[in-house]
Amino acid sequence: MNPWEEIEQNYDFICGIDEVGRGCFAGPVVACAVIMPKGSRINGVKDSKKLSEKQRKKLSGLIREEALGIGFGIQDAEVIDLINIKQATRLAMKDAVLSIQSKNGEKVIPEYLLIDAETIDLNIPQISIINGDDLCYSISCASIVAKVFRDEMMQNLSLMYPEYDWFNNKGYGTKKHREAIINFGITSLHRKTFLKKLLNGEKHE
Repeated sequence: MNPWEEIEQNYDFICGIDEVGRGCFAGPVVACAVIMPKGSRINGVKDSKKLSEKQRKKLSGLIREEALGIGFGIQDAEVIDLINIKQATRLAMKDAVLSIQSKNGEKVIPEYLLIDAETIDLNIPQISIINGDDLCYSISCASIVAKVFRDEMMQNLSLMYPEYDWFNNKGYGTKKHREAIINFGITSLHRKTFLKKLLNGEKHE
């Protein structure tokens, strides 16, 4: 038995936590904290990276409907540049846990945190699980909800900056995104510390 499986047996309010957008050139890093009912097993839930966009959207809806509580944490490019992506990710995860609410808007406090390959500065028992988004159900749920949430955010932001193709690349460093940065410069939503090799004095917003 894996350590987290024993934890899942002994606690009722287990919180899975994951982030998305850690390696992007633009946009925030987003963390999600999800508390699923004990014994929940929605068919098809796994690491969001192994699912199609259509599958993620469907599963995200099912997870949100079944969850006892969900919270989000968002740290933007300015914070990422200031404190680095690792610390911004941890801060987003902490904010996600502290913001967990039920569908009725009531605050929900988890008993134990299962975190994908990170630790959080909170006085709540926790375990860091390498590849947790693929191995641990509650972290997989958080991975899916976080991915859908951030993707929709980047698609909305792409309406303001269509030349960067965020609607499709979600802020990741695709060839088209790199070329747009060279041709048009950067925006306030870009992470300057991620783009040092590309910038080289290029114009800024």
